[in-house]
Amino acid sequence: MSGTAEGTEQLLARRAQAQEREELARAKQHERGRQTARERIDRLLDDGSFTEVDRYRREPLGAPGTPRPEGDAVVTGHGTVDGRPVAVYAQDFTVLGGSVSLTVGQKVAKVMDVAAKAGMPIVGINDSGGARIQGGLVALTGYGEIFRRNVALSGVVPQLSLMMGPCAGGAAYSPAMTDFVLMVRQSSYMFVTGPEVIRAVTGERVDAETLGGADTHATRSGVAHLATDSEDECIEDAQALLSFLPSNYRSLAPDAPPGAAPEGHRDVGRIVPTDPQRSYDMRNVIRNIVDDEDFLEIQPEWAMTMICGFARLDGVAVGIYGNQPQVRAGVIDIDASEKAARFIRTCNAYNIPLVCFADVPGYLPGVEQEWGGIIRHGAKLIFAWTEATVPKLTINTRKAYGGAYGVMGAKQLLGDVNLAWPQAELAVMGAEGAVSVLGRRELKEAADPEAKRAELLERYRRELLTPYPAAERGYVDDVIDPAETRDKLIAALHALRPKFQDVIERKHSNIPL
Repeated sequence: MSGTAEGTEQLLARRAQAQEREELARAKQHERGRQTARERIDRLLDDGSFTEVDRYRREPLGAPGTPRPEGDAVVTGHGTVDGRPVAVYAQDFTVLGGSVSLTVGQKVAKVMDVAAKAGMPIVGINDSGGARIQGGLVALTGYGEIFRRNVALSGVVPQLSLMMGPCAGGAAYSPAMTDFVLMVRQSSYMFVTGPEVIRAVTGERVDAETLGGADTHATRSGVAHLATDSEDECIEDAQALLSFLPSNYRSLAPDAPPGAAPEGHRDVGRIVPTDPQRSYDMRNVIRNIVDDEDFLEIQPEWAMTMICGFARLDGVAVGIYGNQPQVRAGVIDIDASEKAARFIRTCNAYNIPLVCFADVPGYLPGVEQEWGGIIRHGAKLIFAWTEATVPKLTINTRKAYGGAYGVMGAKQLLGDVNLAWPQAELAVMGAEGAVSVLGRRELKEAADPEAKRAELLERYRRELLTPYPAAERGYVDDVIDPAETRDKLIAALHALRPKFQDVIERKHSNIPL
C-alpha cells in the first residue's frame, strides 16, 4: 500500500471514530432536550458553509490518565449566514462538560483572530461547566486569551453570545463583554457565584434558574438582550440580529430591498392621544412607520419605560430608541438610561443610523433614584447621544419636558434632523406645574382661583407649550403632519448617508460609568 493510500485510510478511520463520538454525543444531548455543538453550528450557518478549524487540536501530554480528546471541548471555525462570512465557536458539553482548558481558550482565540483579520462577526455558543479543574491555573489562562480578545474586538466586529447551557463564575464575563447576549429559558443560566456558595456564605437559598436564568437576566438584571423558549428560536434571533449589523466597523449594514410601507403609516397620528396624561404603546407608532411593520426589539422586558430595537426604513437598517408612555408614562430612570445609552453606543460603533421617538415627562423622581445615582446614570444617555457620529433623527410625538427633552435627541446635543408633530409640547415643564409656579401670585389674589387657573393654563399652552417656539429658534427643523413621518425620515436618512463628522482627537472619552 502506498504512503498516500495508507494516510488516506488513517484519515478515514479517524473521521469514522469522530462520527461515532458525535453520534454518542447527540444521544446524550437529545436526552437533555439540547442539541450538540455541531448541530447548533449547522443550524446557525448556511447549509454546507462550515469550515472547521483545529479539529485535531488537543491538550499537551500531562499526567498519565489525563483525558486528551481530539478537538477538546469546543468546535471552532467559520461559515456564512445569509451568504455573509461569520466566525463561530460552540462549546461541547459532551466533552468533559464543555470545561475550558488552555487549549479550548487558544482554539477560541485563534478563530477570533481570524475574525479580526477578515472583519467578520463572531458568534459564540456557550455551554460549559466552567474552567477545567484538573488543568489548574493553566486552565484559567484559557479564559484570559478569550477576555483579551473580547475587549480588543469590542466595536471592531459584532460579537454575539448564545447561551445554551450553564455559564458560571468568571466564564460569565466573556458573554457580558460581547454586544448581544441571547439566552434560552429553562436551559441556560449565568452567574458569578452559584447557589451553593451563596447559601454557604449568606444563608440565602435560591435555585440556579431564579438566580441566573434567562427570565431573570431578561427582566431584572438586563444582562440578556433576548430570551427564547428554544434553541432554534435563539438561533433565529441571532440570524435576525446579524441581518441588521455590518460585518465590521468599517462597513455599513447590508441594505435590504425597500420594504412595504405599513397600511397605517398615514394614520399613525391617531395612535397618540392628544391628552398628555393618557398612555399608548409607542411600539405601535414605530411599527406603523418602519418597513413591513418589522421591529426587532432588544431587551423588551427590562427597563420597559424605554424601547430599543432594530428596523428598516426604505431598506436601510436603523436603530430605534424611544420612550414608552404605556409604562410609567415613559419616564427615564436609571435602568432606562443605561439601556438606551448602551444601545446608542452599539449602533454608533457599527455605523447604524439612529432614530429617536420622544414622548417623555421627565426623569423618575424619588430618593431611591437619587441615591442610586440617577445623575451619573442619566448622564450616560446624554454622553452616548452627543458622542454618536451616525445620522441622528428625532421625532417628538407628544411631549418632552425639562432635562429629559435634552437627552431624547435634542438638536443641541448634535441631532441632525429634529421633527415634531403639531401637538408636541416642548417646554421646561407641563402646564399644571408651570402655572402653579408662574401664576402663584395671580392665583392667590384671584376672586375665582379656578377660573384664573383655567385662563393661565390656556395661555401657557397657547404661547409656550407648542413646538413652534422651538421651531422659531431652529431647535426643531420642521413641524410635520404625522402622516408625513415615514417619508420625512426616509428622505433625511438618504440625505445623511454617509455622514462625515470630525471628532476631537483624544485617547478616549471618559463616559460616567
